[in-house]
Amino acid sequence: MRSVVFIVAATAAMSTAFVLPSAPKAPQTQLAAKSKAVPFLEAPKALDGSLPADVGFDPLNLSDIDFDFTYLMVPTKWDESRTGLSALKWFREAEIKHGRFAMLAVLGWVAVDMGLRLPVAKYAGYNAVQAHDVFVKSGDMTVGLLAIGFLEVVMGAGIYEMSKGSDRAAGDFSFDPLGLGKDPAKYARYQVSEIKNGRLAMLAFGGIATQAVLTNGGFPYYQ
Repeated sequence: MRSVVFIVAATAAMSTAFVLPSAPKAPQTQLAAKSKAVPFLEAPKALDGSLPADVGFDPLNLSDIDFDFTYLMVPTKWDESRTGLSALKWFREAEIKHGRFAMLAVLGWVAVDMGLRLPVAKYAGYNAVQAHDVFVKSGDMTVGLLAIGFLEVVMGAGIYEMSKGSDRAAGDFSFDPLGLGKDPAKYARYQVSEIKNGRLAMLAFGGIATQAVLTNGGFPYYQ
């Protein structure tokens, strides 16, 4: 019986000598996620899809800039209580602000060139391009700049509070007279719509202004 056990054990030992050692497993590398907007580029690290209308479009990686732009408003030595603000939040605030102004600008420019005028004789007969020079010569531009300056101070205060750790969302001034933000689902959809229409308006205003100057005519800006 012992000889049988010895033979079986010896046979098993000899068979293992002919088994090739298993090759070491290659380390698994996780591929970086791709941007939804630009599929051949990697998705920016800061753009995780949590912001409204975020599709990962940042080919210049501006969202990864490591700089607190609120320092340009109020240096740290003037207020050491600030926790700082990421570049992504700064740029999102700027995008929303300029998008809102662009939507108003497109409406105002086109409305003037379609015949809407202020009930003031000095502005009669001028299109949107010509109205700028008239606005400057009449001195009304000073009033306009003061109004814009006031808005910039108000908006700057909101950004400054964010740099001190406030949970304020970019572009949020608690201005909702129609109560559109009461329904969370609708509010989320409205946020995406605002961003998309603001982006479109910024492009549209650049095209309208350029075409209006080139043609020196009114709406629809072609000869």
